[in-house]
Amino acid sequence: MTLHPLPPAAVLDRYELDPATVRPIASGHINRSYSATRHAGGDFVLQRVNPIFPKEIHDDIEAVTRHLAAKGLTTPLLVATTDARRFVELDGEIWRLLTRIPGATQDSLSTADEAREAGRVLGEFHRAVADFDQPLKNRRPPVHELGRHLASLESTLGQHLNHRAHRTVADIAGRILTMAETLPALAAQMPRLVHGDPKISNVVFREAGASERAGHVSRSRIGVCLVDLDTLTRMPVALEIGDALRSWCNTATEDSPAARFSVERFAAAIAGYRQGSGELLTAAEWQAVPTATQTIAVELAARFAADALNESYFAWDRERFSSASEHNQARAESQLKVAASIAAALPELRRSVMTLA
Repeated sequence: MTLHPLPPAAVLDRYELDPATVRPIASGHINRSYSATRHAGGDFVLQRVNPIFPKEIHDDIEAVTRHLAAKGLTTPLLVATTDARRFVELDGEIWRLLTRIPGATQDSLSTADEAREAGRVLGEFHRAVADFDQPLKNRRPPVHELGRHLASLESTLGQHLNHRAHRTVADIAGRILTMAETLPALAAQMPRLVHGDPKISNVVFREAGASERAGHVSRSRIGVCLVDLDTLTRMPVALEIGDALRSWCNTATEDSPAARFSVERFAAAIAGYRQGSGELLTAAEWQAVPTATQTIAVELAARFAADALNESYFAWDRERFSSASEHNQARAESQLKVAASIAAALPELRRSVMTLA
């Protein structure tokens, strides 16, 4: 059974793709993706770009990926159409073709070694784009603004007084707001170019070779690169790292009542990041990472709680939850657990960071 309709023939023609090779790719929630081969050979990823993204992202993706490639990093590259364009616009939809990176993505981490590899890949990316000074065409509004998300949550509570889940969400919101009051202050940091969405499913891994597995009992995986650069932006790098760590170091899913923050994965991930980024970060940026990680968890709890009343989240698990509201309540509760787990471990997390700063 196909996951979604096959791309229009006109799109395949513009990229000289063999229709017999086009297969839907199951992973990913934002863009609709397909694996495909051109008539002349080669493996590619064809995507129908979600309309939430403006066309200008392709100018940014082209510039940044070429910059990464020039630095020797593996990265997917945009493939031009037969008329030398960066994308196809057809019937109000945007389609693009990217080179396919050998390897696979995954929705969660299983080991500290994988956390270390993911951290190294993110660090290498940040170091490679540190000297990219070209203005971005797509000017994203600030993503991580805790105060704005808390204000939105309070406003949402007032707008949905008759929602069936209002009392439950109000209780969750009260605990979110209380925890937000206890958060250590984040020192102001200079903005850097960042990926913008460093979830683990945006890291490509490959199986390690025999020599790379030396000394390991089980097979290990090597981080290759970051993909899905639709979210490129400039912001304090500690927030990007914190966004990655609050997800990577959670030993359960983002909607699980068993959510817990792993200190071991945190230490491995930042060690990998230090290996990849070298001397990029200042001492102040390193010191901000533990607090930023907790802050992002609280911010996401606030976003999910608001969505539990707005019911506007783009995806929810219909097999496990009766509504988008119920799923987002579970997400909010889970992120609160992560934030509390981080708070309890802050002294240890800070010691880990300061050994690297």
